[in-house]
Amino acid sequence: MAISYREAKTKLDGMGQGHVLAFWDPLDDAARRRLLEQVEALDAASVAQMKSLLSAKDSAGGGTIGPAPVLSPSAAERAEGRCAGESALRAGKVGVLLVAGGQGSRLGFEGPKGVFPVGPVSSASLFEIHAHKVLALERRYGAGVPLYIMTSDTNDAATREFFAANRHFGLSPERVVFFMQGMWPALTADGRIVLDAPDHVFLSPDGHGGILSALKASGTLDDMIRRGLETLFYFQVDNPLVEVADPAFIGLHRLQMADVSVKVCAKRDPDEGLGVVVSRGGRQAVVEYTELTPEQKHARTADGELVFKFGSVAIHVFSLAFLKREVESGLPIHVAHKKVPYCDASGRLVKPDKPNAFKFEKFIFDTIPDASRVLNVAFAREDEFSPVKNASGADSPATTKRDQVRKFARWLEAAGVSVPRGSDGEPLHPIEIDPLYALDAAELKATLPNGFAINGPVCLR
Repeated sequence: MAISYREAKTKLDGMGQGHVLAFWDPLDDAARRRLLEQVEALDAASVAQMKSLLSAKDSAGGGTIGPAPVLSPSAAERAEGRCAGESALRAGKVGVLLVAGGQGSRLGFEGPKGVFPVGPVSSASLFEIHAHKVLALERRYGAGVPLYIMTSDTNDAATREFFAANRHFGLSPERVVFFMQGMWPALTADGRIVLDAPDHVFLSPDGHGGILSALKASGTLDDMIRRGLETLFYFQVDNPLVEVADPAFIGLHRLQMADVSVKVCAKRDPDEGLGVVVSRGGRQAVVEYTELTPEQKHARTADGELVFKFGSVAIHVFSLAFLKREVESGLPIHVAHKKVPYCDASGRLVKPDKPNAFKFEKFIFDTIPDASRVLNVAFAREDEFSPVKNASGADSPATTKRDQVRKFARWLEAAGVSVPRGSDGEPLHPIEIDPLYALDAAELKATLPNGFAINGPVCLR
């Protein structure tokens, strides 16, 4: 049961946010309940911190920075890492953290982004591709790999329903754990909470860094401890090329006894929207591309390489012990000036055409400066990174399907299969290889029937 009107008024007055109840009198009982539930969920300490940031103008990118050290593993190092990672997987010490709180609105798609179809032939969803990779790992190593999925208030129910309707894509429901990230209000320049309806506070997700507080609040962290996990592979839902729980990456992390490890790739160009790995004040960090000066973005070494060459693509490995410490210490809050729909004095919804309020987020990479040992590992973009973010152009459904086809074509050619190509070098036919058929090129080579040939679209499932 929600708090009473009197309790809500006392709480809001203490926060200096009494205007949230300005439209109370004409609201019906259902609308009043909704508003009281939102007021009850507001965290006064967080709102106070947000208000203080508006005047402090938090600058996470401040200070002198230099490029962080990056490991480009040799074949021997990768083999050693893979051995260690496979041992951890067989022992059931590895879990997977999937950040999937977003909607597909930028893609012109209604529903959770993870439901969006990206399979080049089958139109498999992002969720299906990721879940099949986890299931393939379980089958290969004979141990459970729990899949933890962080949703948001806007897509939690739809995500759970999608997994249930698809029988969790073959995974044991007991090892698929959903939990919701937090939602935060937006504030005007003078620190007032924004209403987007007479009975509703505007809320937006608290960022991928919100995963820490969500792990604790939901009991998911306790679940990880109960299962005896030691290492967590973290990634975001929009990248179908990701090598989920890559044994070599996990093994390198464990051999180095790192608190956090980061996969990085060379940026396409100085202005690509990737945060870069840096050293600052004796610690490592990721600095958002928006926080780099033009000079820093374009700076080059004597041999012409970008000084800040390596970008983070939100593929990490964490030690659970480190995450437990970070949950208790908390993360800094970042401020962004955005266009936020609001309710005017008459109760009418207004959609502004320019930024009018401030949103607040936490970033998971802000854990990195707290780490005693950080490992940055370089990887080939074409093998592991092709996100679907935009409806067209770069990082769109078209480019991510193209990059999947290219990757699978390379696998087939490594297995000795002739892949028909056009004059531009692109495969003539769409190709898709389900992770349950083959999780990598070596497994594909061992699985393909003798005499396999490509005469049209290929979908190996």
